[in-house]
Amino acid sequence: MQQKPNYQKELERILDKEGSREPTLLLHSCCAPCSSYVLEYLSRYFRITVLYYNPNIYPEEEYWKREAEQKRFVEALPAKHPIAFCQAPFCPSSFYEAVKGLEKIPEGGDRCRACFELRLDYTARQAAAEGFDYFTTTLTISPLKDAGTINTLGRSIGEKYGVSWLPSDFKKKNGYKRSVELSKEYGLYRQDYCGCVFSRRERENFLASEKSL
Repeated sequence: MQQKPNYQKELERILDKEGSREPTLLLHSCCAPCSSYVLEYLSRYFRITVLYYNPNIYPEEEYWKREAEQKRFVEALPAKHPIAFCQAPFCPSSFYEAVKGLEKIPEGGDRCRACFELRLDYTARQAAAEGFDYFTTTLTISPLKDAGTINTLGRSIGEKYGVSWLPSDFKKKNGYKRSVELSKEYGLYRQDYCGCVFSRRERENFLASEKSL
């Protein structure tokens, strides 16, 4: 049986290789809580720019609320190396085009994969255009998201644009637990659904079924 990749070990090998150098990293972030541990951890090694690109978020007011929390956290977090914030356009039509025909697929399936690919592709293009050493995403911190799928997409997209993908599985080393602690410490808004209209409906349906029991 083929051994499952250990993305945390891969990341640590890159950190060892970089040594005292301060490489640049374009970090796609889905929200402030998911970015909390990732920024605390990686800002010791990288000069990071946080890219908030999430056209999947629904409704629009939820998008702006999450973006504001992301900016606030970036400004509040003490870091060895300064952390910058990059605002991306909010274009929901790009998300709906990417997941067309997959609307009824359950959460965690091909619709989510298409959404990951959309956001990683945008991030890689920006990283290549602006000369970043690496790009990656906070998405692997979620216990509900498959790190293998995200890392496979990231590597492929990085090769497409000629920019290095930083492998990760940020829930390792108690990363998710630490993100919950940091969210409480900084009073971060934590949503109860992933972000898109489909995940929101699934959450609402689940809560309704729980009430009916």
